[in-house]
Amino acid sequence: MLDLIHPFRMALDEIALPVHMAVLSSFDLELPETEMLIVEKEQVVLPARVILFNDDFHTFDEVIFQLMKATGCSLLDAEGLAFEVDASGQAYVFEGEMSRCLGVSSILEEIELNTEIEF
Repeated sequence: MLDLIHPFRMALDEIALPVHMAVLSSFDLELPETEMLIVEKEQVVLPARVILFNDDFHTFDEVIFQLMKATGCSLLDAEGLAFEVDASGQAYVFEGEMSRCLGVSSILEEIELNTEIEF
């Protein structure tokens, strides 16, 4: 997507241009051709993270399966995350764009796991 650096300034220049030309033409001067600077707008996306909290209600297998379903990680990675949650009380289980984190959190919460999104 292209965006002008100063869109309001451009509008003022368009209005002021005939006045400048009238003044300059009275001195027999010509206005040089000008170039408009256009930059590509880069979208900066700050990463967000999903935190999974430990509880006493879910089995390791339930948590592992849900982690695999939510994040697409391997069985080995899901086991590691589940053990980290159990040992530490919480763990970062996913990092990415906010929209993806919302999806991951939603899938984890399908079985009433406790999550939080941090950004």
